[in-house]
Amino acid sequence: MNDIICPNCKKVFKVDEAGFANILKQVRDHQFEEELQKRLNLAEKEKENAVKLAEANIKNSQQENLAKKESEIAEMKFKITNAETEKKLAVTQAVNSVEKERDDFKIKLQSKEHEMQLREVSLKDKYENELKSKDEMIERYKDMKLKLSTKMIGETLEQHCETEFNKLRATAFPKAYFEKDNDSKTGSKGDFIYRETDEVGNEIISIMFEMKNEGDETATKKRNEDFLRELDKDRTEKKCEYAVLVTLLEAENELYNTGIVDASHKYPKMYVVRPQFFIPIITLLRNAAMNSLKYKAELALMRAQSIDVTNFEGQLNDFRESFGRNFRLASEKFKTAIDSIDKSIEQLQKTKESILRSEDNLRLANNKADDLTIKKLTRGNPTMKAKFEELSDADKII
Repeated sequence: MNDIICPNCKKVFKVDEAGFANILKQVRDHQFEEELQKRLNLAEKEKENAVKLAEANIKNSQQENLAKKESEIAEMKFKITNAETEKKLAVTQAVNSVEKERDDFKIKLQSKEHEMQLREVSLKDKYENELKSKDEMIERYKDMKLKLSTKMIGETLEQHCETEFNKLRATAFPKAYFEKDNDSKTGSKGDFIYRETDEVGNEIISIMFEMKNEGDETATKKRNEDFLRELDKDRTEKKCEYAVLVTLLEAENELYNTGIVDASHKYPKMYVVRPQFFIPIITLLRNAAMNSLKYKAELALMRAQSIDVTNFEGQLNDFRESFGRNFRLASEKFKTAIDSIDKSIEQLQKTKESILRSEDNLRLANNKADDLTIKKLTRGNPTMKAKFEELSDADKII
């Protein structure tokens, strides 16, 4: 038996095992139900709290995410706005830069065009002045050449040479003998003989001259070489040291037109000249002979004293040979000088023709300048081409 105390009246009841077990079961079942209900209620509350907390967390998280997204969106909008502003600014700067370069290029192009115009005018004036100067120079050369080669109007070549010599006789050749060769007892004679001696009678130089003009009746043969043999014979017979043919024959022969021609390879001490070199050949030979005058005077003195002068004559001959070589060099210089004059005339003619054609070249240059475009200027220049393409794209965007 089990004793059970009533919680209300405090009485003690006796309950058998079965009853106690039944009561215990009821109590347990009731407590279990209450406990279960409590647990269920608590779990429900906890569930509700968890749901609310979860909802609150979710809501807070969503709000944070939303705020973050909104912040990111605002930041992106700000960046986009700044990018668009920077883009517009960059485009504006690029446009301004291109426009500035284009304006600078236009200014430079206009400056170049103006400079080209000024240069064209300057070159035209320069060429016209040079053309005028060249024409005047050509006329002077032609006139000089004409005078030098055809100054025979109204007189023979012999008279011309005699006149030219007499103009300088008193000043340049005061002690010289220059007269017609009238001695024909040997069957032949030259035209003029030039002799000059020093104070004691020693011969300084002697020259046999022959003058041949196209108009001379004796000039039956029109080649200079045809008269050299006879001239050499006259030189020997009249005991002259040199022989000179003054000639107007073979007027188109450049050999004789270039200066003093040394014919010593055919006949000793033989020279052929045009009339303009009549005085210069006398001067050259005379100056060379004056240099040997001292030796000639000593040679004459030694001969007068019956002194063996074989070695001295050898030295004198060596000097004469040296003089001959020097004279040939001087002759070549004259030839070079005449060549230079003729070449100058030819070059001036070419320059004149070039200047006359320069107007067409200037006109073509001006047409090319007028046809100059930005496209042509940027061809082969990727930097400028890219600049202008960016300008074009910028204009489309705006």
